[in-house]
Amino acid sequence: MAEFFKMLITSELKTAAAHRNGEYRHEGSFAGMHALLLIPIMLVLGGCGQGAAPEGAAKGADPGAAAATPGVVALTDPALKYLTVEPVGASAFSSAGAVPARVAIRPQALASLGSPVTGRIVSILVHPGERVSAGTPLVKIQSADAAALRATLEQATARAASAEEILKRNNEMVAKGVGLEFERFEAETRAKEARAELERARRPNVLLGAGDGDFVNLRAPNAGVVMSIKTSVGAMVAPGGDALVEVADPTRLWVVADVAETDAHTVVAGERVNVLVPSVGRKIEGIIDGIGSQVDPETRRLPIYVNLKGGIEGLTPGMQAELRFMNTSASVLTLPAEAVLIKNGKQRFVYVQRPDNRFEIREVHTGGAYAGRVAIVDGLKAGEKVVVKGALLLDSEADQLL
Repeated sequence: MAEFFKMLITSELKTAAAHRNGEYRHEGSFAGMHALLLIPIMLVLGGCGQGAAPEGAAKGADPGAAAATPGVVALTDPALKYLTVEPVGASAFSSAGAVPARVAIRPQALASLGSPVTGRIVSILVHPGERVSAGTPLVKIQSADAAALRATLEQATARAASAEEILKRNNEMVAKGVGLEFERFEAETRAKEARAELERARRPNVLLGAGDGDFVNLRAPNAGVVMSIKTSVGAMVAPGGDALVEVADPTRLWVVADVAETDAHTVVAGERVNVLVPSVGRKIEGIIDGIGSQVDPETRRLPIYVNLKGGIEGLTPGMQAELRFMNTSASVLTLPAEAVLIKNGKQRFVYVQRPDNRFEIREVHTGGAYAGRVAIVDGLKAGEKVVVKGALLLDSEADQLL
C-alpha cells in the first residue's frame, strides 16, 4: 500500500508541475487543492515509516518501528510548510487578566437581626436607607413569651433580695453571739441558690432588652444604615427564623472578586491590584486581603477579597467592578491559545517537535489566558519546540482551546 501512495503522490506532484508550466489550462489554481489532498496521504506514509529515522535509532534500523509509536506523528517535508513551530519561552504575563468583581460590605460591618422570641410584628419603626444610631428601636414585637420571661426575672430578683437579707441578719446575729451557726449556714446556702436562679432568669432577658409587659423592641446593635427590612406588620416570628432587618456601616466596604479556578495559584495575599468601578468611572487601588478556601462548584471560581485604599465615596454595595492585577510575572511559560488542543472536554495537550522532525503529543496543565496566550503550568520546558499553528492537522479528533 505504501508503494501505491508513492505512485499517487508522484502523479499529483507531476500534475501540479504541469499546471505551473501551463500544460493544463483550467480556471482556478489546482496546486493548493492538490497540496491539501496530499496531507492525509503524507500522514499515512509517515505512519508507515516513510519519514526520517527516529531519534537515537541505529543506522539502518527500520524507521517504521518508531513512526508507529503511539502519540508520535511523522510528516513529509512538503506538509511541514503548513505548520508553524516555535520554541516555548517565558514572557511577561498578567496574573489573571481582568476578573469580574463586586462591591460588598464587610461581614463584620453587617448585622442581620432576627426575633429573640416567638411573637407577632405590631409595628415597623424605620425604613430602608434610614441612618440609625446604636440602640434605635427598629421593630416592635408582641410576645407572650416575653411577658413570661420578664415575670420570671422579677420573681427571681425578689427571692434573691429576700435570701440576701436573711443571710445578712444571720451573719449579724452570729457576730453578736446570739445566733446559731447552722442557721447562718442554711441562710448562706439559700442565698447562693437564689443568686443562681436570678442569673438563669437574667440571661434570656438580656436578649429581650429594655421593655415592659409583652412588648419587645428589636434595636440596632450599632450605628449604621438600614439596608433592608424583610418582614411586615402582622407577621409571626420566632427565634432561629430569617433575619427581619439588616443594618450595616456603609463606610466599611471591600471588593469581592471571583477568579477562575485555573488562575487561583497565581493569586497571592498582599498583592496590589486596581479596581475599576464603571458606574462611577473610578479606578481605585487595593490590596488582596484574603483568598477563599472553596471553589464554587457551578462557576468553578474562587472568591478573593480586596481592601480598598481610600476613595470609596459614591460606592454602594452590589456595584459591579473589575479587578486587574498590577504585578506581572516574567517566569511563566506561555503559548498562543491555538497551540493548545483539547480532548474529552478536559484533557489539554500540545504537539512537540522532536529532533527527527516527528511530532510527539504531550499533555500539559494550563493556567490563565491573557491577550491571546495561555500560561503553561506543567508539561513543557523552556526551549522545546511546539506546533503553534496548524496543530489540528495532526489530530482531527481534538478541539482548539480558544
